[in-house]
Amino acid sequence: MKSDHHVILRVIGKCFIPLIVIYGFYVQFHGEVGPGGAFQAGVVLAVAIILHSLTFGLATTMRAVPPVFARTLAAVGVLIYVGVGFWSMMQGGLFLEYQALFGEPPGGHDGQHAGIIIVELGVLFAVTGAMITIFYALAGRVAEIRDEDW
Repeated sequence: MKSDHHVILRVIGKCFIPLIVIYGFYVQFHGEVGPGGAFQAGVVLAVAIILHSLTFGLATTMRAVPPVFARTLAAVGVLIYVGVGFWSMMQGGLFLEYQALFGEPPGGHDGQHAGIIIVELGVLFAVTGAMITIFYALAGRVAEIRDEDW
């Protein structure tokens, strides 16, 4: 019987991964009123996936979050960001001029809040997908040292 010499890491990982995800969403949705925002939240959410990979193995993580999903998430994020910019331009405003999204007069805040939230979600998706894709590209290389040699 092969012993699992990573049992402590696995138990701690199972405890911390949900907390990291919750913290990532906290940073995302409280970014406009405090420190943080979509970029930081995207990196934090990617860190949860990376910790899962380091704890349970790259193959297990790639089955849970396939590489095509990570790339698609990044692309959808960029499309959301650019889509909001073009939407505001089609409404007669400048690129990412949030007041123009819903035809608000200058100084209106409803369109600005909605536009910021949509753009922040796009940035969250783009950053999370890009970081996971980069990690998969780097972690997928052949290891030079076997796990037992540590």
